[in-house]
Amino acid sequence: MIINEKTQYIPALEQDVKTVVLQNRKHTQVTISSYGAIITSIKTPDRRGNFSEIVLGFDQLEDYLSPAYKDNCPYFGATIGRYANYIGKGQFTLDDKNYQLPCNKGLDHYHGGPNGFHQKNWTMETFKEAKRTGVILTLSSPDMEEGYPGNVDIKLTYTLTFDNELVIDYEATTSKPTVINLTNHTYFNLSSMQNNVLDHLMVLYADRFTPKTKDGLPSGEIVAVNDSPLDFLTPRTIGERINDVDGNGYDHNFVLNGVTGDLNIGARLVDASTGRSLEFYSTEPGFQLYSGNTLNGSFQRDGVSFAKNYGICFKAQKFPDSPNQSQFPSAILRPDETYKQTTVYKFGTTE
Repeated sequence: MIINEKTQYIPALEQDVKTVVLQNRKHTQVTISSYGAIITSIKTPDRRGNFSEIVLGFDQLEDYLSPAYKDNCPYFGATIGRYANYIGKGQFTLDDKNYQLPCNKGLDHYHGGPNGFHQKNWTMETFKEAKRTGVILTLSSPDMEEGYPGNVDIKLTYTLTFDNELVIDYEATTSKPTVINLTNHTYFNLSSMQNNVLDHLMVLYADRFTPKTKDGLPSGEIVAVNDSPLDFLTPRTIGERINDVDGNGYDHNFVLNGVTGDLNIGARLVDASTGRSLEFYSTEPGFQLYSGNTLNGSFQRDGVSFAKNYGICFKAQKFPDSPNQSQFPSAILRPDETYKQTTVYKFGTTE
């Protein structure tokens, strides 16, 4: 059911922003904002039935618009597009035509650019059905916005089910051939931010990943995790081998086991201290595992500062830099096609 729906005028945007709180029969609550199509809050029970926050974000919409946040944007809960992750040098060629995108992450294009979908105010409407409730958000991105070709229309549906699942369905169409790769950037912390996530137990249903070069772009290879620090084929704590990873922590694209297009499980996460569990499912070929490596305590909610490793992300996606890697699954969308993908976050508890 919908337990709260409000509209707030935001002077910095000179627009009204809608916020909706969804709740199911298990009393799980999900709060969604039309600004950035952001999941601002998810509250679930622990093993004793106590409800509290399990994602990073803010209660005040103005905090997502502050210069400090936008200058060092961690994309808390946001919808990312047109292209999530990297496009090398902001360049790609499609049908023999070259395109140049703004480079907002060093020499590369990242997460849709400086004015990506995470900073758009989407149109939002609610719906109620027998066993689910949710919101539908729509956005039109004009031809050549951030350098991308085609007028692209996006429909995003958040559904909270009776089975304690948050389902995210994406659809998009285009007027011209383009590239597209949408995702959600929610950071989870099943301890309700009482600790960082390094003690969370995690299983990844992905036995391959795409290695990175020293500049952070994929090398083009697809290799087995074997017994490397990226091997979570059996349960391990996130922190067990995080210091053995090249770089600053986990920020890697994994290849999801199973057939792309089917809804495959990608990860299972458990926090022993609270008993909360999370399962992540996706129809996409890959997902980015990100362990909040650049969080530095600059942002907080309810007096808790979000320090390094205070959240873990599972971002369903095409592979990074796919427009420049012909061996990777294609990210091209043509006018006679509809882009579709589904992400599911299933919440539960263990003894």
